[in-house]
Amino acid sequence: MSSDKFQVFYTGATGYIGGAVLQLILEHPQTSTFSIIALVRDAAKAHLLESKFGVKTVVGSLQDVDKLSELAENAHIVVHTADADDEGAMKAILAGLKRRHEKTGDVPHLIHTSGAALIADSARGAYLSPRIYSDLDIAALDALPATAAHHTVDLLAVQADEDGYARTYIVVPGYVYGAPSGPLYDAGIAKKTTILLPWLADVFARRGRAGVLNGGKNAWANVHVHDNADAYYRLFSKILAEPASLGHGRTGYHFTENGECTLYDMCAAVGAALVAAGVASEAEAEPDSLAAEECDRYFGKYGDFEVVDLFFANVRCRADRARKHLGWAPTHTADEVLGTAPELVGAAVKKHGLPAKA
Repeated sequence: MSSDKFQVFYTGATGYIGGAVLQLILEHPQTSTFSIIALVRDAAKAHLLESKFGVKTVVGSLQDVDKLSELAENAHIVVHTADADDEGAMKAILAGLKRRHEKTGDVPHLIHTSGAALIADSARGAYLSPRIYSDLDIAALDALPATAAHHTVDLLAVQADEDGYARTYIVVPGYVYGAPSGPLYDAGIAKKTTILLPWLADVFARRGRAGVLNGGKNAWANVHVHDNADAYYRLFSKILAEPASLGHGRTGYHFTENGECTLYDMCAAVGAALVAAGVASEAEAEPDSLAAEECDRYFGKYGDFEVVDLFFANVRCRADRARKHLGWAPTHTADEVLGTAPELVGAAVKKHGLPAKA
């Protein structure tokens, strides 16, 4: 790895989102001008990344804050696709970028991954909100409370940009879905599963019928995993070629979405798949109402979030910035989300060894 190359520090290389992004960056036509070093928890996967893909690795986790700071300090660009809510990791990365700036005068770049739960409301399935956020509406984004999901860490990145020692960009994906493919997935390096619809499939397979909270009238923006990766790739490419053309900090939020689905439609797709799999009857195809006790029993928490509150919130947004400024043109449409239900239900039925109904 030549010291005169542009240095890229990468987190989340083995993740569902991060793997799809990394394999695109590895195909960049200017790969000979930069080198990538990734922080990877799994030593075997780190070895595969080095031996098969030429990515230098350091074995460690986001809790290894000294490693994070050192690796960030040596980087021109940090691509952070790991945990959106790890405040300690973000502080360590920013500390490294700040040291770099103070020592060299360079202004490094940080692409941080947040999530569209940032704009989630408290609908609990009861209504479809008329509010749709645009990432070009800076006033609306500025008005989000610091307590919004993921936002504490986002604001650390924004403040670093305000302080002038880094240029920061925050990618805010909707529900990322789809079966990813490509060399990192084929090699067993990157994770292949996402969260929202697989979670519903698992819960409702165990329950024996799809359910819905308060009618499931809320909607979630969604984006296919490979369309999402293309937005990151285009942002990364712009940083290499035309960084002055990019909004950053407060003006550097990039939603990714290509349509939306209501939670009722998602739950109904799971219900139909349960019938097709033989674990629910035709009379049980339509989702029934989830009781409060069932919400507690089946959903629980994901990190700091009550899962049922998050899933049955309105998360409605438009990726106007990426379309306008990055030339992003996603090809996978929202109806494809529902088409993933049969495979996800099949996996849940197999996992739990569920018998077919007579």
